[in-house]
Amino acid sequence: MIARYPNRRDAGRLLAEAIKARAPEDPVVLALPRGGVPVAFEVAKALAAPLDVLIVRKIGAPGHEEYGIGAVIDGAPPHVVIDEFAARMASADKAYIGRTVTRELAEIERRRAAYCTDQPVELMGRTLIVVDDGIATGGTAKAALQALAKSGAARVVLAVPVAPAECVASLRALCDEVIVLSTPAPFYAVGAHYRDFTQTEDAEVIRLLEQAKRWSADPH
Repeated sequence: MIARYPNRRDAGRLLAEAIKARAPEDPVVLALPRGGVPVAFEVAKALAAPLDVLIVRKIGAPGHEEYGIGAVIDGAPPHVVIDEFAARMASADKAYIGRTVTRELAEIERRRAAYCTDQPVELMGRTLIVVDDGIATGGTAKAALQALAKSGAARVVLAVPVAPAECVASLRALCDEVIVLSTPAPFYAVGAHYRDFTQTEDAEVIRLLEQAKRWSADPH
């Protein structure tokens, strides 16, 4: 299989062209870190839009934290999404969920501090463009979109360079538009579609977010 994209920045430039052609009104670009940041950087640059990170933290089941029963998503304000059925099946009561949410909110704040970001960008009434380097199962994107449904945004758009077609279909109902450049089959994994899929480090996230401030002084 031939990798479609040289690296995340190149994929971001191609994705930016597709998004810019739709002329989104009053956009905010929200990257799912860390891999989504280099892609989102190119989108935000092309749109001269604010770039922010959207940190999603899983709420795991009691004693089995790898099994997600919900998620905490940062923002202004942060949002909590709970799968009530899964929570009941896992015997996760309100006290447990409350403690876990508090812990994960602290981790979100820690990461924001590490990334040297300002307070989250105001989202009310704006076009939110959620960007990642690709989608494999769709779990993180699903949690992010469910949370943003409560943000008061005018539109929510999910944009990625590559994703399996079945995931795209399941996510369309959670937002106003899904923009995907490629839906190869068989899919394998996100990294299989990049020649360079080196892990994005915190230092790169910090550098790109700082650079984005040069063009995205936010009037809101």
